[in-house]
Amino acid sequence: CLGFLLFNICPARIFMGDTGSLALGGALAMGALTSGQALLLPLMGVGYVVSVVTVILQVGSWKLRGKRIFKMAPLHHHFELCGVPEPKITAMYLIFTAGLPFWPAAVSAIKDSERR
Repeated sequence: CLGFLLFNICPARIFMGDTGSLALGGALAMGALTSGQALLLPLMGVGYVVSVVTVILQVGSWKLRGKRIFKMAPLHHHFELCGVPEPKITAMYLIFTAGLPFWPAAVSAIKDSERR
């Protein structure tokens, strides 16, 4: 994975595809399960869920009201059409995905320090 990311810096020249992404997802899940951190997996997947939900909302709104909610779905394409550069969108998704699992640990640490 790191080799793929290292040699595929923006602009992308190679696309991973299903086989590579499924293998990475399986390795991530296996690592989380064997380390006892399985509850962090849903937090790491929030970005994917948000993208899927925006597509569902867009299609539902179009079918029921004939109007769009976003300029384009999924959400990252909406940001592109709003003028946000693709590397910035990618960086924000990366920060969000990497940072979100640390929130429960931070909240837990704060609550533990308040109890003392």
